[in-house]
Amino acid sequence: MAIGWFSVLKMVPWGDVISNAPKVADGAMKLWSTVAKRPSSAHAPAAGLPPAPASETQPICVLQSQLAAAESEIAELHRQMLESSNLIRALADQGAQLIRRLEVNRIRVLWLTGFLVVVGLVTAANLAMNFAR
Repeated sequence: MAIGWFSVLKMVPWGDVISNAPKVADGAMKLWSTVAKRPSSAHAPAAGLPPAPASETQPICVLQSQLAAAESEIAELHRQMLESSNLIRALADQGAQLIRRLEVNRIRVLWLTGFLVVVGLVTAANLAMNFAR
Protein backbone atom coordinates (compact mmCIF):
# COMPACT_ATOMS: atom_id res chain seq x y z
CA MET A 1 0.00 0.00 0.00
CA ALA A 2 2.80 2.43 0.90
CA ILE A 3 4.62 1.61 -2.33
CA GLY A 4 1.56 2.79 -4.27
CA TRP A 5 1.62 6.11 -2.45
CA PHE A 6 5.33 6.53 -3.08
CA SER A 7 4.87 5.97 -6.79
CA VAL A 8 2.07 8.53 -6.85
CA LEU A 9 4.17 11.05 -4.90
CA LYS A 10 7.08 10.53 -7.30
CA MET A 11 4.86 11.49 -10.23
CA VAL A 12 3.85 14.84 -8.68
CA PRO A 13 5.77 17.75 -10.25
CA TRP A 14 6.96 19.15 -6.91
CA GLY A 15 8.84 22.00 -8.54
CA ASP A 16 5.59 23.28 -10.06
CA VAL A 17 3.72 22.73 -6.80
CA ILE A 18 6.32 24.69 -4.84
CA SER A 19 6.47 27.52 -7.36
CA ASN A 20 2.66 27.84 -7.57
CA ALA A 21 1.89 27.59 -3.83
CA PRO A 22 2.10 31.38 -3.24
CA LYS A 23 -0.20 31.99 -6.21
CA VAL A 24 -2.78 29.56 -4.82
CA ALA A 25 -2.62 31.19 -1.38
CA ASP A 26 -2.98 34.68 -2.92
CA GLY A 27 -5.93 33.53 -5.02
CA ALA A 28 -7.65 32.09 -1.96
CA MET A 29 -7.07 35.33 -0.04
CA LYS A 30 -8.54 37.35 -2.93
CA LEU A 31 -11.56 35.02 -3.07
CA TRP A 32 -12.08 35.37 0.66
CA SER A 33 -11.82 39.16 0.60
CA THR A 34 -14.18 39.39 -2.39
CA VAL A 35 -16.80 37.11 -0.86
CA ALA A 36 -16.53 38.62 2.61
CA LYS A 37 -17.13 42.15 1.28
CA ARG A 38 -20.39 41.21 -0.42
CA PRO A 39 -23.43 42.29 1.55
CA SER A 40 -25.97 39.69 2.50
CA SER A 41 -28.72 39.47 -0.11
CA ALA A 42 -31.59 38.94 2.32
CA HIS A 43 -33.73 42.04 2.36
CA ALA A 44 -37.14 42.54 3.90
CA PRO A 45 -39.97 42.89 1.40
CA ALA A 46 -40.66 46.46 0.45
CA ALA A 47 -43.12 47.97 2.90
CA GLY A 48 -43.83 51.10 0.83
CA LEU A 49 -46.01 49.33 -1.74
CA PRO A 50 -49.50 50.76 -2.14
CA PRO A 51 -52.32 48.48 -1.04
CA ALA A 52 -53.58 46.28 -3.85
CA PRO A 53 -57.21 45.91 -4.82
CA ALA A 54 -59.03 42.91 -3.36
CA SER A 55 -58.90 40.93 -6.61
CA GLU A 56 -55.09 41.27 -6.81
CA THR A 57 -54.43 40.57 -3.12
CA GLN A 58 -54.04 36.83 -3.40
CA PRO A 59 -51.56 36.79 -6.35
CA ILE A 60 -49.50 39.54 -4.68
CA CYS A 61 -49.44 37.60 -1.40
CA VAL A 62 -48.27 34.53 -3.28
CA LEU A 63 -45.55 36.55 -5.03
CA GLN A 64 -44.48 38.15 -1.74
CA SER A 65 -44.23 34.75 -0.05
CA GLN A 66 -42.22 33.41 -3.01
CA LEU A 67 -39.98 36.48 -2.83
CA ALA A 68 -39.45 36.00 0.90
CA ALA A 69 -38.62 32.32 0.35
CA ALA A 70 -36.19 33.21 -2.44
CA GLU A 71 -34.52 35.87 -0.29
CA SER A 72 -34.05 33.46 2.61
CA GLU A 73 -32.63 30.87 0.20
CA ILE A 74 -30.24 33.47 -1.23
CA ALA A 75 -29.15 34.41 2.28
CA GLU A 76 -28.49 30.73 3.08
CA LEU A 77 -26.48 30.31 -0.15
CA HIS A 78 -24.48 33.43 0.69
CA ARG A 79 -23.71 32.00 4.13
CA GLN A 80 -22.60 28.73 2.57
CA MET A 81 -20.44 30.61 0.07
CA LEU A 82 -18.75 32.49 2.92
CA GLU A 83 -18.08 29.25 4.77
CA SER A 84 -16.75 27.59 1.60
CA SER A 85 -14.45 30.47 0.77
CA ASN A 86 -13.21 30.52 4.37
CA LEU A 87 -12.45 26.80 4.09
CA ILE A 88 -10.67 27.32 0.77
CA ARG A 89 -8.58 30.10 2.33
CA ALA A 90 -7.66 27.91 5.29
CA LEU A 91 -6.73 25.01 3.02
CA ALA A 92 -4.62 27.28 0.82
CA ASP A 93 -2.81 28.62 3.90
CA GLN A 94 -2.16 25.10 5.13
CA GLY A 95 -0.95 24.08 1.67
CA ALA A 96 1.45 27.02 1.56
CA GLN A 97 2.79 26.12 5.02
CA LEU A 98 3.21 22.51 3.96
CA ILE A 99 5.11 23.55 0.84
CA ARG A 100 7.41 25.80 2.91
CA ARG A 101 8.12 22.93 5.31
CA LEU A 102 8.77 20.54 2.42
CA GLU A 103 11.24 23.00 0.91
CA VAL A 104 13.06 23.37 4.24
CA ASN A 105 13.21 19.59 4.60
CA ARG A 106 14.46 19.20 1.02
CA ILE A 107 17.30 21.63 1.72
CA ARG A 108 18.14 19.82 4.97
CA VAL A 109 18.25 16.49 3.14
CA LEU A 110 20.60 17.97 0.54
CA TRP A 111 22.93 19.26 3.27
CA LEU A 112 22.78 15.92 5.08
CA THR A 113 23.55 14.06 1.85
CA GLY A 114 26.55 16.31 1.23
CA PHE A 115 27.73 15.79 4.80
CA LEU A 116 27.41 12.01 4.48
CA VAL A 117 29.33 12.05 1.20
CA VAL A 118 32.16 13.99 2.86
CA VAL A 119 32.17 11.60 5.85
CA GLY A 120 32.20 8.64 3.47
CA LEU A 121 35.14 10.09 1.52
CA VAL A 122 37.08 10.78 4.71
CA THR A 123 36.36 7.26 5.96
CA ALA A 124 37.41 5.74 2.64
CA ALA A 125 40.61 7.79 2.62
CA ASN A 126 41.33 6.76 6.20
CA LEU A 127 40.77 3.09 5.37
CA ALA A 128 42.98 3.39 2.29
CA MET A 129 45.77 4.91 4.37
CA ASN A 130 45.44 2.15 6.99
CA PHE A 131 45.64 -0.58 4.34
CA ALA A 132 48.63 1.12 2.72
CA ARG A 133 50.71 0.73 5.90
